Amino acid sequence: MTEKILRNVRPWGADAVDVVIDGSTITELRPTGSEIPAGAEVIDGHGHLAIPGFVNAHAHADKSWWGHPWVSYGGEATTQGRIAHERAERAKYDIPSPEATELVLREFLRHGTTATRSHVDVDLGVGLDGIHSLHEAAARLDGAVQVEVVAFPQDGVIRRDGVLDLLDKAAAEGAENIGGLDPCLIDRDPVAQLDGLFRIAEKHGCGIDIHLHAGGDLGAFEYDLIIDRVRRTGLVGKVNIAHGFALGDMAGARQEQLLEDFAELGISWSTVAPVKSSPLPWTRMRELGIGLGMGTDGVRDLWSPYGDGDILRVALDFARIHRVRYDEDFVEVGKLATSSAASYVHREVHDIAAGARADIVLIDAQNVPDAIVRAPRRELVIANGRVVARAGDVVI
Repeated sequence: MTEKILRNVRPWGADAVDVVIDGSTITELRPTGSEIPAGAEVIDGHGHLAIPGFVNAHAHADKSWWGHPWVSYGGEATTQGRIAHERAERAKYDIPSPEATELVLREFLRHGTTATRSHVDVDLGVGLDGIHSLHEAAARLDGAVQVEVVAFPQDGVIRRDGVLDLLDKAAAEGAENIGGLDPCLIDRDPVAQLDGLFRIAEKHGCGIDIHLHAGGDLGAFEYDLIIDRVRRTGLVGKVNIAHGFALGDMAGARQEQLLEDFAELGISWSTVAPVKSSPLPWTRMRELGIGLGMGTDGVRDLWSPYGDGDILRVALDFARIHRVRYDEDFVEVGKLATSSAASYVHREVHDIAAGARADIVLIDAQNVPDAIVRAPRRELVIANGRVVARAGDVVI
């Protein structure tokens, strides 16, 4: 296999280097201008900023109408209203299907996302079709986007007979995670929902990635229930909380105790940085080693017309919400969207470093802060060792 040399790039804004790629792996970083081995393919990086591929830690790649003519917002603007509207309308827009999902994954690639954890609807209407569509779409792109599945019960777990069986089947077929949704607000039976989810996770060794939207004391109560079950089952490092808005509402000793429990039990967090959400205690989470990832949530789906699949724009929203000002904090935000999110797709390392999968994004920017605040186009995207996008256009 021909060795590739990505010449004259600045990893994380540092001094220019040449990145040596063998197959799908970064093998070495050399001073730029080093001798080029005979037969090597040389890609000119033009001195651009280089960062690892973005990791979309919370996506819904199975349910977008991207590629269709504009779909106007319809249905009631409540959680139950959105669920009902989506169920009634999704077949009209080929949701789920490999074709629709592939269009979303291509948008991810265009913006530099090379790995994603996607929540995929599992319900009595579509069964496991969405999971199969996601895997087929990823296969069509020949591994350019690494996908990890969360089998997601969007319509509830306990209130619909048969959903727990579908989640069990998804885990048996290899879904890396099963999801949950608002045990109090949706199922109104948090004990039954959580006991069912943890039972499946114990049986199959998969993870749990649960949507929690409740704020205040109700949200904190759900955290307590999850913490208790992780302790009792020993599923340390296997649980992620998505959204978790209540954490930002808390302060003082209550928040600190929860953070210490999350750190002890390896309970991680993912956020889509919604503009009106309360800031997370993200610096304290970092100090305690609590995993924190970023995601796009839905992209032009029947829940909302917003979204374009660009994690760099999510990083910008996160920076604004958390009033990031200093360069070193911008870099940490950039890492949340890339290297620090390796565990969300079960990678040991995800960086511009020897031994890492060759996922590299080049941006014409002075440094990481400049890239975040401007969110310019991606000049070059390398995924799994091959060029997949140039000048903002996907080329595979």
